[in-house]
Amino acid sequence: MEIRTQQHGAVKAVVPQGAICQGDAAAFENEVAQALSANMGRCVVDLSATPFVDSQGLESLLNLTERLADAGRLLKLCGVCETVREILDVTDLSDQFEVYEDVGAAVRSFL
Repeated sequence: MEIRTQQHGAVKAVVPQGAICQGDAAAFENEVAQALSANMGRCVVDLSATPFVDSQGLESLLNLTERLADAGRLLKLCGVCETVREILDVTDLSDQFEVYEDVGAAVRSFL
């Protein structure tokens, strides 16, 4: 999996290219954690190029959410495909994240 980043003003978007699975989950989590630290929590995870998330990927997302919870925030996701949305719903984790249609909407939510 390749992980791209995009800067949108004061907000960084982390864009994983491919499934967030066992072998790549730690690298993904580290990349998002760095973006959160460098941008004072203003980070969006764009899942538009992520077709699937396994249990390790879900654990990474939850770990990142725990980091933000101390500040009273939720991890912001956008571009969530139907499969990932169903995984979040079936595992009853949907309410752990703020979900937006696209990067623009997620970035604007910081205003």
